[in-house]
Amino acid sequence: MIKTDSESLIATGQRTIKLEAACVDALSARIDERFSDACKIMLACEGRIVVTGMGKSGHIGNKIAATLASTGSPAFFVHPGEASHGDLGMITSKDVVLALSNSGTTAEILTILPLIKRMHAPLISMTGAPKSTLAQTADAHLDVSVAEEACPHGLAPTSSTTATLAMGDALAIALLEARGFSAEDFAISHPGGALGRRLLLKVEDIMHSGEQIPLVSETTPLSQALMVVTEKKLGMTAVIDTNNQLLGIFTDGDLRRTLDSGVDIHQIRVDEVMTSHCKTIRPNVLAAEALAIMEEDKINALIVTDDDNHPVGALNMHDLLRSGVI
Repeated sequence: MIKTDSESLIATGQRTIKLEAACVDALSARIDERFSDACKIMLACEGRIVVTGMGKSGHIGNKIAATLASTGSPAFFVHPGEASHGDLGMITSKDVVLALSNSGTTAEILTILPLIKRMHAPLISMTGAPKSTLAQTADAHLDVSVAEEACPHGLAPTSSTTATLAMGDALAIALLEARGFSAEDFAISHPGGALGRRLLLKVEDIMHSGEQIPLVSETTPLSQALMVVTEKKLGMTAVIDTNNQLLGIFTDGDLRRTLDSGVDIHQIRVDEVMTSHCKTIRPNVLAAEALAIMEEDKINALIVTDDDNHPVGALNMHDLLRSGVI
């Protein structure tokens, strides 16, 4: 009987997630010396990590290769069927082959195994059958077997592909940490899109500088300082001394607190109501770090200073929003 009611659909979705989560959790016990051996083979690779797999394993292999390549381990995917018709020439003795097959008996992969071994390219396998031909032939085998597929017929690769993908991520992150791959390294291979903006943009790329910086001296009457805040449209102004040293900042929040205190804005100086020891940032710091500071301290603006504590720029949350960092 076909069930299309909401309760049945939700129950099926939840059962699938629970089954696959249990299969992934079971992998933890298999992160052992064999996993370490696979990592060491990859770390010693002088060429590329060549990932191969048929069908759904091929789709997972494509993703694993992409993750490896973007996290400091050069890799690419080769279709095993195409490998038998010329693409095997893409693999060299300096490469490491990572072969994916749930059964461990995929014909297209077994066909090219003798050639891979003949060129002395190290072979790592991921299968759900540790006693299979592929597993037994490999220099290092990673067991990604699952108790059951999420598919009720046990036919569609579901839990098994999820487990393989998770093991691939485990390899990629272990290699990333072993190589000391940094956020800056990651940015180099991700220059486009929102991720690239977060990783590559620096404060100096988006800050207001020169005449755009709201600046007033410490002796400026608050009423005049407010005119600068309004004119520069950043919701604040930096307060400096006679040597252009930053003393503090006066923000919209400071204004509200000042008005609540009942003082006469025409009779008080800005340095009497400013926020001293305010948060600052250097121009060569990533804009994402400026965002982190603002969020942690619950502020909406930052003064950018040089090594001598001279204001060289200013930015607020709207600048980060416009630049795509948020």
